[in-house]
Amino acid sequence: MSRELAQDQWIQSAVVRFEAPLILYAARILGDIDRARDVVQETFLRLCRQNHSDVSPHLLEWLYSVCRNRALDLLRRQRTRRASILAPTVPCKIAPPAKLIEDRDLAARIINMLDTLPENQRAVITLKFQSGLSYKEISGQTGLSVSNVGFLIHAGLKTLRSALEVHQ
Repeated sequence: MSRELAQDQWIQSAVVRFEAPLILYAARILGDIDRARDVVQETFLRLCRQNHSDVSPHLLEWLYSVCRNRALDLLRRQRTRRASILAPTVPCKIAPPAKLIEDRDLAARIINMLDTLPENQRAVITLKFQSGLSYKEISGQTGLSVSNVGFLIHAGLKTLRSALEVHQ
């Protein structure tokens, strides 16, 4: 098998496996599914320019780091452009699963409450529950120790539980 063919198959495999979770992750950061798709597309274009052997051992962390950095860059550029104009953000248009209305309302309340958490807690909780990463993978992606990741998730969930009890 030629080297280029192996590279193409490796990239195709990465797209199939990680495209949807990366879009959800970027959509959570950006609040817009279309811009999230663009960010993920840029992420995979950057992967195409990488050497397989350099990225492969830490592919998941690399993809999430590049995706996160591209999304944050996009937000920074957007804020710079809108510095003098305050425009409302467009909510993410990801369709909720077909469940009971009560479950959707609860999920919406939890997501809104997530925005009240400190950035580090919000980031690790999003990576854990929305992206399905392990503590070790979150550690690799954020640069935090595994134990610190666990502590931040625990503290954030405890805060969310308390807030839910107050609102029920």
